[in-house]
Amino acid sequence: MQQFLDQLNAQVPLEGYLVVAAIMFAIGAWGALIRRNAVVVFMCVELMINAVNLTLVAFADFLPGAGGAGASYAVLVIAIAAAEVAVGLAIVLAIFRTRRTVNIDEVDSLRG
Repeated sequence: MQQFLDQLNAQVPLEGYLVVAAIMFAIGAWGALIRRNAVVVFMCVELMINAVNLTLVAFADFLPGAGGAGASYAVLVIAIAAAEVAVGLAIVLAIFRTRRTVNIDEVDSLRG
């Protein structure tokens, strides 16, 4: 029992974080490529961005000379992602108001 608890309290190796981030990024890329709903595509892009953030924070934690640079970049990426979502959802909402659909295949022209 004690050995099991020690394994639970052990530090996760860097490879563990990178594997989880790679899986998150792959799921996000797969979803962004196959889905046609613009809102779902945004969610998949956010999943890919969060995978990159996980990688940045993991490297910042494991590299001795990083000095928190990875976490700083992650905060910057989160701020940029929030702005990207605000602009993207505004565009999707405008398209929905004019065409009554958010299907990417049906929106093939930028004319209103």
